[in-house]
Amino acid sequence: MDHNHQCSAQYSSSVQQSIAEMEFERGIWEPAVSGDYNEVKKFISKGVDVNRPDQSGYTALHYASRNGHEDVCSLLLKHGAFVNATTRSGNSTSLHRASSTGKKSIVELLIKNTAEIKAIDSDGKTALHKAAENQHKDIIDYLLSVCPELKDVKDNKGKSFDYYLKS
Repeated sequence: MDHNHQCSAQYSSSVQQSIAEMEFERGIWEPAVSGDYNEVKKFISKGVDVNRPDQSGYTALHYASRNGHEDVCSLLLKHGAFVNATTRSGNSTSLHRASSTGKKSIVELLIKNTAEIKAIDSDGKTALHKAAENQHKDIIDYLLSVCPELKDVKDNKGKSFDYYLKS
């Protein structure tokens, strides 16, 4: 009997998945992205650290904020999510992410929960700059009503928020 078999398998790149991708899908971040409140709640009840960042330095609050999941954001904040946590690359806060994607109710929630409204990212931009870049006038108006001095903040290129507004 010949036991000298050689087996080999080739996998296409579409089937392969990195450890980071698998961890993301099994972690609290995926339900935060999709807004699955009950799944996020399950992770919290199992003692998962709501502030644990993924490979990019994003927390569950970054993802829920960016995607406009107010109930998930509230749940995370209630369970100790750091409202001013920053990403590894870009130094963005959840307020930056919500402002950039036009999620006004999230912007209001984060500020109510002590988000640093004057926080700047690695480009020197505030949440106001991010809202202006994406033409979110309702958020611009809200941020200026809460903190009028934001209008004077210039980014690393010396530009204030109004430079990014399209007329």
